[in-house]
Amino acid sequence: MGIVLAKSAGFCFGVKRAVEIVENQIKQRPDKKIYTYGPIIHNEIVVSEFEANGVSVIEEDSDLSQIEPGIVIIRSHGVSKKVIDKLEKYGFEIVDATCPFVLKIHKLVQEFDEEGLHIIIVGNETHPEVEGIIGWIPSGRYHCISSVDDFLKLNISLDEKIGIVSQTTFNYDKFQELVEIIRQKGYDICAKNTICSATEERQKEAVEISKNVDAMIVIGGKSSSNSRKLYEICKANCENTYFIQTDSDLDLSVLQSIDDVGITAGASTPKKIIEEVQKKCQK
Repeated sequence: MGIVLAKSAGFCFGVKRAVEIVENQIKQRPDKKIYTYGPIIHNEIVVSEFEANGVSVIEEDSDLSQIEPGIVIIRSHGVSKKVIDKLEKYGFEIVDATCPFVLKIHKLVQEFDEEGLHIIIVGNETHPEVEGIIGWIPSGRYHCISSVDDFLKLNISLDEKIGIVSQTTFNYDKFQELVEIIRQKGYDICAKNTICSATEERQKEAVEISKNVDAMIVIGGKSSSNSRKLYEICKANCENTYFIQTDSDLDLSVLQSIDDVGITAGASTPKKIIEEVQKKCQK
């Protein structure tokens, strides 16, 4: 069986940076209690390994007054300004591991807000990254959409100027289509493609590979948005597409009559997991 492994599979820059920040804090600050605000990345295995090394996760609804102050590492998806202020209020030392691409969006929406634009965030409103972005819009003048229908339901006046940003892991083609349709409706818009370059590259490569193999394996965490989108992209081109977290989730019997299999992985998937899946396919 031939195996085609995506060159872009695995940790992106932002995730790699966040993981390294946690690892460095563990080594450099053994005397301090270390937390992450929410899972540092959307990969349960990585989070579990950090917990085994004494790193606790502070959940969003936690009562900070009941938690021993220490170092809090802000997750790669970022948080709202309100969360930062609250952590500082309760005496936590903040180490920011927010992805630089996400920080760029925080700055953009603040600028849009100051200019009086009606902000449209293209993405999943309940995703941690989007929740964090929303928290940097002081006026609260925003809407989240993921489709043209979502936008049309808003009934925004043509007199309003619109500022558009995207969740970094949103589907690139869908974002471009949305922006073009909104523009054709006659709105004055300022659209910024804030989908990170690694996401765009990974999605394009997934399209190419999935069109030319008999089966496709997508590796990622259950809560990973970009991994789920990779699965959707691959499934559209290759019916035999399987979403797994580790090699133990892979049933080799489904690949028995397969000549060529493609493998890709989300931005939060460690290299060792990808290698384990690749080895299992070679057996």
